[in-house]
Amino acid sequence: MRRCSKGRKKRPSRTEDRDIIVMSASWKQLFFQIFLLLITCRHINTKTSIPTSAPGVSITPLPLEVRSVVLKGESHTEIIELFNPVALTLKCTWTGGLNPLPNITGYWRKDGDELENSRVTLQLVNKQYDLTRELRIVSEENLGNYSCVFGNEAKVDFILEVPQVGDVRDKPIVSYVGDYAVIFCKIQESKPMPVSWNWYKLNGTDKEQIVVDEKPPRYLIKSENRNTKLLVNNLREADSGWYYCEAVYAISTAISRVELKVISFWEPLKPFLVILVEVILLVAAILLYERSQSQKTCPAENGTNAGETNTQVQTENNGSDESSSMRQRKV
Repeated sequence: MRRCSKGRKKRPSRTEDRDIIVMSASWKQLFFQIFLLLITCRHINTKTSIPTSAPGVSITPLPLEVRSVVLKGESHTEIIELFNPVALTLKCTWTGGLNPLPNITGYWRKDGDELENSRVTLQLVNKQYDLTRELRIVSEENLGNYSCVFGNEAKVDFILEVPQVGDVRDKPIVSYVGDYAVIFCKIQESKPMPVSWNWYKLNGTDKEQIVVDEKPPRYLIKSENRNTKLLVNNLREADSGWYYCEAVYAISTAISRVELKVISFWEPLKPFLVILVEVILLVAAILLYERSQSQKTCPAENGTNAGETNTQVQTENNGSDESSSMRQRKV
């Protein structure tokens, strides 16, 4: 009989050991393949991931606007004021003059330069020619003078610009040293309000923006809706020059300028002082002339008076002699 020893484990056979080794290798290979698969998928996702849109870029379509002009003469100018980005369609219609041709060449120009690929052949339909151009106006570069030209015989000018600053002052604002000056700018009530206002001062050939940063401030800027004003305190002669107000819109800016002259308090008195000096010199010259003339006439008057006196004395003497002789005769 075999004795069974307690607590002694049964040793696996060689076949079982081989199966365990093969199973361990299979699991390792499986884990390795999964790891490679994860890396490959991540690499593919990294390469193929494309952002749908750039951050901050609006995909809102532009509002549409159409401007049409019917030209019956040779030229016409149409001013179009824009303040926001817009998809603009320009339409030109020309009646063709007295002797219209069956077809002519039409094209577009911007600021005098012909636009590329804009030449087309226009057919005479219902006794008129039609020419159309679609534009995307999104920045200041897109503004300017667009012209539709009909065979170098007629044209329509579309001037695209932002609303202009109204009430431009032709004469300068005059104030005194140590005083203050107020400069105004405004947009007409019928035009849209600007987004903001800016002020500049011309320094040589460059414009420097005016910033209220001094304490106490020499500059004060107050802007409200369509109006803005610049207050300059404690004026100096160096404050004289050109000041620019800028109305800021979404696609461009409108600029106007005003001249400021700062003078001293003696400046207005200069013409009066000049006139006063001229009057004093004139009076002095007149007095000197009269004095010199009086000195010349005095000796002549003295000689005449002496002669007259002598004559009178002689006459009196002769009269007395005659009267005495007459008395002697009577006796």
